[in-house]
Amino acid sequence: MTRMRKIASVLAAASAALFAIPPTSASATPQRPLFRENFDHLPLGPVTAGRGWTTDTSNGSLTVERSAGGHGRELRLHTEGNGRAFLVLSDLAPPGNSFWARLRLRVDRFPVAPDWAHWTLAEASGPDLPTLVRPLGGQYVPTEKGDFFGVGSDLGPTGDWTAWRTSAPATAGSWSCVEFHLDATDNRVTVYLDGREQPDLTVSTKQHGGTEDDFVFPRFDKLKLGWQLYQADPTPSSYDLRMDDVALSTRRVGGCAS
Repeated sequence: MTRMRKIASVLAAASAALFAIPPTSASATPQRPLFRENFDHLPLGPVTAGRGWTTDTSNGSLTVERSAGGHGRELRLHTEGNGRAFLVLSDLAPPGNSFWARLRLRVDRFPVAPDWAHWTLAEASGPDLPTLVRPLGGQYVPTEKGDFFGVGSDLGPTGDWTAWRTSAPATAGSWSCVEFHLDATDNRVTVYLDGREQPDLTVSTKQHGGTEDDFVFPRFDKLKLGWQLYQADPTPSSYDLRMDDVALSTRRVGGCAS
């Protein structure tokens, strides 16, 4: 009996140790995103606000419409001329002043005039510095006869710039899954298109498209997602962008790989 009691004690101790082992990262509770919106809960028609977001428009509008694929709903943003239409996330406070964003979008047409027409799809800002950080935008490049994605900035010490790259052409009329990462440790912006990193688009403190000054993030509290074209009398004269599956997180959200 003494031998049996010893065996039982050993087994009990082993079981206690096993259950005391903390769960692995694979079984850990998924992290809650900073923001998520798929527009499916919103009524069809014009919209000026949603759960955790508002809008900013000038010669533009936002409308919730049925998905062209027949599943769920999506947001249509329409502008005339050099108007703007943005979904606006305010009161952001990302830990470490860094965050990931993911969204699916389709731009029906990009500008082909005037030369160097400049457009923005995402713009982050903060109250402490005037610098606008544009992790997603682009420009019509007449020498290449096309539009190309580029990271940019304005109103800060590095000036007004868009670091477009021919390795990242902007394709009209098709859905893209876009991600960007704002990393405050080196004021670094990294862009991913359809799950693939675009290293040519990366900018950071010392490497960017502006003056020789350092590129420095403001303390982010606002993110605008949508469309703005800055030049007057563009061709075409109006623009439509469709947006869906928007998410912000302190970690890469993913879901873009083909």
